[in-house]
Amino acid sequence: ELVKLTVGDAPTPPQIPSSRDAGEVRLAVRDLRSSGDAPALRGVNLELRSGEIYGIAGVGGNGQSELANALMGIPEAVSGRMEIVGEGDLADFDAARRRALGIAAIPADRYGAALAGPLSIADNFALGDIHSGRYGPFWYLNTRAIEADAAEAVRQFDVQGVRSLKQKAALLSGGNAQKLVIAREFSHPPQLVLAHSPSRGLDVKATEAVRERLRAARDNGAAVLLISEDLDEVMAMADRIGVMSAGRIVAEFSQPADRQAIGQAMVNHV
Repeated sequence: ELVKLTVGDAPTPPQIPSSRDAGEVRLAVRDLRSSGDAPALRGVNLELRSGEIYGIAGVGGNGQSELANALMGIPEAVSGRMEIVGEGDLADFDAARRRALGIAAIPADRYGAALAGPLSIADNFALGDIHSGRYGPFWYLNTRAIEADAAEAVRQFDVQGVRSLKQKAALLSGGNAQKLVIAREFSHPPQLVLAHSPSRGLDVKATEAVRERLRAARDNGAAVLLISEDLDEVMAMADRIGVMSAGRIVAEFSQPADRQAIGQAMVNHV
């Protein structure tokens, strides 16, 4: 009864499979643990392959946010290893190195962690490429090139509510702010996508636009990690599903997955 109340028993829309088989392991997380007396992460282990979406399901507060922070480079005191296969540990990479490796990050807090609200839409879009020299030295940026690229991204990703590229990013609605984040993160073909609750708070149209971009990245060979408390989203999007409980991955499922079995794994571990 508890499982049914937790996950429901309504049918889930069918998952849209990848157009290609999963490839080699791209991200390997080994024994990831938080420090402190009440650690949020208690030995997370998972492998993510190119050409697949790996979805992490679970009741909120079981370490999902801490895992996302650690992987995205948001300060989080952890031990263990987050290996980009053939490259090294993510913990050792600065922002420039992450960009060079094609790592795209979509945090749950789009205004607090993904965008600089007081900066313009154009500046927020350009942040991902400032280190590369694409727009010139940081003390004398080519604003015309920045605005041209930002305008094209706004058009391609259908970012609405943009009166001017000089408009503050904080003035965008949630859905359009998320589209701007994705436009920046996908401005170069990503090899690894880290997405935490990417459709939280979005309307139906914006949600589907975000999901289409994640599927397209997967179909183009990227490894996509989707962390979401929305079980329907995970089941509709993921090729493989890991259930997170008490700071660990306690079960894994391949598609087609059984909703009740996932629910049982969500509530049956301490």
